[in-house]
Amino acid sequence: MRGIELGKNGLGTTAPNPMVGCVIVHNNTIIGEGFTSPFGGAHAEVNAIRSVQNKELLKKSTLYVTLEPCAHHGKTPPCVDLIISSKIPRVVIGVKDPHDKVGGKGIEKLLAAGCEVNTPVLESRCREHHRRFLTFHEKKRPYIILKWAQTRDGFMAPSINQREKDPRPYWITNRYSRQKVHQWRSEEQAIFVGTNTVLLDNPKLTTRSWAGHSPLRIIFDKDLKTPASYNIFDRTAETLIFTQSNVPNKAQKGIQYECIDFSQKVASQVCETLFKRNILSVIIEGGAATLNTFIESALWDEARIFTGTISFYKGLTAPLIKGNEISQTLVGQDTLSILRND
Repeated sequence: MRGIELGKNGLGTTAPNPMVGCVIVHNNTIIGEGFTSPFGGAHAEVNAIRSVQNKELLKKSTLYVTLEPCAHHGKTPPCVDLIISSKIPRVVIGVKDPHDKVGGKGIEKLLAAGCEVNTPVLESRCREHHRRFLTFHEKKRPYIILKWAQTRDGFMAPSINQREKDPRPYWITNRYSRQKVHQWRSEEQAIFVGTNTVLLDNPKLTTRSWAGHSPLRIIFDKDLKTPASYNIFDRTAETLIFTQSNVPNKAQKGIQYECIDFSQKVASQVCETLFKRNILSVIIEGGAATLNTFIESALWDEARIFTGTISFYKGLTAPLIKGNEISQTLVGQDTLSILRND
């Protein structure tokens, strides 16, 4: 479906809005198309209608859209109002919008105005395309992507003794795999790592080897152990810290804190907090304890696992996970497996 292809252009820029694609057809010919602008800008239907050169043709056209047009005022006016005022007689919708401010109201308004509405159409493909947005509104939590790299003998990192004996970066994957990780960072709203990863690796958690935005950096730091000189405090990206300690009184630009109870279900508390903050998707990059927290809570949707060609023989064991493997591809000599939690 052309609308889905168009919608993919919004990946990484539209959230918390969905990345909708829209096509307008007259006499079996595409006369207009569009996708959702970066957050705060025009929606796909508006961009598609604006792209039509001869607006008179709209009165005899069909509008195809991957998600139900909105019927409420947000940062932009309702899309259904423009569709109706443009006198478009037929609208084909991929999937109904579960957002509590839409939830069928767009369809109802179109029908009341005399539009012919066909829905759902290519529903499974549209649900796959909108999986982040649909998960957020249907499950009231972000779409959660787990990511890690493991050696061919199943380790994420060498032993502490080995790292102390020979303190250097221990790359498991090749540079192409590492670049792909930066591409993924540019596509999601947030990136999450645990305390040990921050203290051992001092990561930047930014998008550097790919064009695009850097996601919100999220870390666990129960007792606020991270030194102020570490990269997460460099203000190159917004940072959110989950802690159980008293939040510092001194405000720091770009640094926010959330207090949670680490003796309770941590993954659930994180999901609730991120939902309130309008975070549609998060990629969890480690370490093993953080990944296992979400795996054991069954709070994950997708796992992206690189397996390199080297072996450590001993060290930090990679997580064990069960899911439906939807693909396995080679990135250079690395193997990338993608699983879904169906």
